[in-house]
Amino acid sequence: MIFVTLGTQKFQMNRLVKAVDELAGSRAVKEEFYLQIGSSTYKPKNCRYSEFMDTNEYDDNIKNCSMLITHAGVGTIITGIKADKPVIVVPRLAKFGEHVDDHQTQIAEAFSNKGSVLSCTDIDELANYIEKARSYNFQPYEVKGGNVEEKILHFMEMFDKG
Repeated sequence: MIFVTLGTQKFQMNRLVKAVDELAGSRAVKEEFYLQIGSSTYKPKNCRYSEFMDTNEYDDNIKNCSMLITHAGVGTIITGIKADKPVIVVPRLAKFGEHVDDHQTQIAEAFSNKGSVLSCTDIDELANYIEKARSYNFQPYEVKGGNVEEKILHFMEMFDKG
């Protein structure tokens, strides 16, 4: 099962929910999806979903998934990496009303540049990213502390929760 999670923010991410629903309906990806859609208004027709879930259900889905697809929430990214799951990040974009700005692209790039995640910036390429993630050599993310990047990511994580 591929777990897609969009967190608990007040912003929708219909673009990703719809793309995953279409992939599930077309059978382009031969695996079941389970979505946590948060505040998205698009309701999937071809896969199981919930709007929100408690911590235990969330943890179980992370533990049992074959792959994680998420917005660029730092906490979710780190959770997926620590669980040794392939992680595909689709950053929220302001032009689609998914956030107030595009800071998530910077977060996705920071993790992608270290080889810890795949950053999918073109939603039409999601099926290709899923296929690539199956054999990609993901690198562990090392938190060294003290450097500017870590401080920015920590700040962004705090901002992302708000």
